[in-house]
Amino acid sequence: MKNYLWIVTTVLLFVCCGHRGEAANSAHLPYASPESVGMDPRRLATIDFVVQRGLERDSMPGAVVLVGYQGKVVFLKAYGNRQVKPEKVAMTTDTVFDLASLTKPIATATSIMQLVEQGKVQLSDPVAKYIPEFAVNGKQDITVYQLLTHQGGLIPDNSIKDYKDGPEKAMQRVYDLKLYYEPGTRFAYTDVGFILLGEIVKRVTGKSVHEYSQKHIFQPLGMTETGYLPASELRERAATTQQREGRWMQGEVHDPRAYKLDGVAGHAGLFSTAEDLAVYAQALLNKGRFGETQFMKPETVDLMTRGYQVVDINRGLGWDVLSGYSSNRGDLLSSQAFGHGGFTGTSLWIDPAQDLFVIFLSNRVHPDGKGSVNSLAGRIGTIAAAAINADAVSQFAPATSLSDSLNVLTGIDVLQAEQFKSLKGL
Repeated sequence: MKNYLWIVTTVLLFVCCGHRGEAANSAHLPYASPESVGMDPRRLATIDFVVQRGLERDSMPGAVVLVGYQGKVVFLKAYGNRQVKPEKVAMTTDTVFDLASLTKPIATATSIMQLVEQGKVQLSDPVAKYIPEFAVNGKQDITVYQLLTHQGGLIPDNSIKDYKDGPEKAMQRVYDLKLYYEPGTRFAYTDVGFILLGEIVKRVTGKSVHEYSQKHIFQPLGMTETGYLPASELRERAATTQQREGRWMQGEVHDPRAYKLDGVAGHAGLFSTAEDLAVYAQALLNKGRFGETQFMKPETVDLMTRGYQVVDINRGLGWDVLSGYSSNRGDLLSSQAFGHGGFTGTSLWIDPAQDLFVIFLSNRVHPDGKGSVNSLAGRIGTIAAAAINADAVSQFAPATSLSDSLNVLTGIDVLQAEQFKSLKGL
């Protein structure tokens, strides 16, 4: 049995290697069998069962799972289909995914933290220092730190009607918003706050968060398949989401507000592949370094990813640590772990204490928006950690039930929970 699993893993990794495009400046992690780094391949193999059950229950049409440990990819596999309508297209490991809210930490918060490192932005600065138009309706003292930790007093999502007249007027309506609560007194996950952070990047650098992150994060790291507004070759292998205006969205941002902002926003719009995200995750585990590239100082990585007490939960700067949004975290990651999820069915969790990261990418919103994957992703994280620690396996029950009672929480989910009270009269 052990030899069989080793053969399967070796073949799987060989096939996966063949999928990735070999652009001149692209980067990827080396591959290793689980045994070679001290992981239990039998436990990792149970990921197949968990994902298959999810497919059978229509949690999503397809997914890609990648597990990285000690600087190597030890598990990478595609499941199901990246499209089922109008026709089926099989999922592949190089499928491009709409990352949705993973945009927040990977593109926007990382860009902001680079600017903090350069002394161009201070976490304690009021947002109005960079966006003077924002200093109305009691918002003049909201800080950059408060936006990064979702305690800036802003509404989760403002009305989609605010975006109907183009990006310029949409942003002015964001600046004019009234306070949703007293800043610093509570945690309320908000897309609006990260739209503003993306605008800060633009005001400080003269470049959109798309242009800035491409030049200063993704290109230096060799992440050639990551960015906003994917090129045609990447769009062709993107996972399909839902229909908009009578056409299926493939390689086009799913989030309606990001779409109205021409596909570039601080809260959503980023696309990537599992292997590109593995490079980013490993760079953070390496304290900001990948290969010869130091894209962020070690102390900046620590500042961004450590846990901060935010009312009664723990959040990083742009990252989740332990909160009501952590059901995709898994049960066996350490207290140092940080991660995030995305509405389209994506998640990334990174655990420095265990030198581990887990990537789960799906198109759970295809074709009808009814899929649900958060607890499934959490189960995979638990399995990955258990494959390291031989004593941990007894701490979680066999994966016989994939109840998704804890769904992906986003700005719109907060509004639904309060029956859209904050939007009434807008």
